[in-house]
Amino acid sequence: MSYQIVVCGGLAPDPLQTLEPVTSPTGPALKNEMMLPAVLDPWASHALYEAAHLARQFPGSKVTLVSMSPKAKLQQVMMTVAQKAAFELVAIDGPSNGFVDSACAASALAASIEAIPGLDRAELIVCGGWESATRGSGTTLQMVGERLGITEQFQGVDELRPQPDGSFEIVERLEGGRRQISRCEGAPMVLGWATGTLPEPPNQPQLGMQNMRLIMPALQKAKPAAVTSTIAWKSAAAPSRQRETRIVKDMAAAEIARELVEWIEL
Repeated sequence: MSYQIVVCGGLAPDPLQTLEPVTSPTGPALKNEMMLPAVLDPWASHALYEAAHLARQFPGSKVTLVSMSPKAKLQQVMMTVAQKAAFELVAIDGPSNGFVDSACAASALAASIEAIPGLDRAELIVCGGWESATRGSGTTLQMVGERLGITEQFQGVDELRPQPDGSFEIVERLEGGRRQISRCEGAPMVLGWATGTLPEPPNQPQLGMQNMRLIMPALQKAKPAAVTSTIAWKSAAAPSRQRETRIVKDMAAAEIARELVEWIEL
C-alpha cells in the first residue's frame, strides 16, 4: 500500500515582524511585503512533518508540497525547509499576505493538485494546516477537498494511526480539551492538521541538496496564480503604548493598594 500525499502550505511573515496593510495597484497588501522575512506557515509545517512521517511508514509513497507564494520568497524559505523532509514541490506564483479570498486560493491549489502527473485519486491524501497564520478562516483546505471531490475530511487532527486492515484511526481536537477518535477506511481523504505529535525534524543538509535538485526546476516552472482579492480595509494601527510614572515618597501601603485597585477597575 502506498499513497500520494499532497501538502498545501503557503508562506507567512516571520511572527516577530510588525505588519502594516497598504493599498497596492492590485489591491490590499503588506507594507514592504517582499522585504519581510518569511517562514513556511507554522500550521502547514506540522502537516508537512506528519506527511513525511506517514510516507516513511508506507514504502513507495510520495509527498508533494503545493504552495501559493511569491516565487522569490518561496525559494529563500525552501533552502531551509528542504532540509527537514523529503518532498517534491509544485509552486504557484501568487500572494501570501492573507488578503486573497479563501475560495480563490482553494481554486488555484485544487487546479495545481489535479495537474500533478500520474495523480491517482484512489491513493490521494491531502494535508494542510487546520488554520493558517495568514489565511485564518479555516476554510481553504475544506474547499480544496470539495473541489477535488473528497468528502472524507477531518479538521483539527492531532494524530493519525494506520491500522493493519488499511484503515486509519484519526484523533481530532474538540472544544474543552476533548478528543474525537474517528475511523476512515482509507484514501482519498483530507486532513487538516493542528499541532500533531511530532517535533520539528533536525536539519539534514544532504537531504536538502537532494530536494533542491527538484525544487529549483519547479520554481522556474511556477505559473502566476489567477487570484483576486475581495477584501478591503479602512484603517489599521498598532496598539498604543502608554506609561505614566509618578514618584511619591512616604506613601502608606494601604493608599498604594487603593490606587492600584482604582486603576485596575478603570
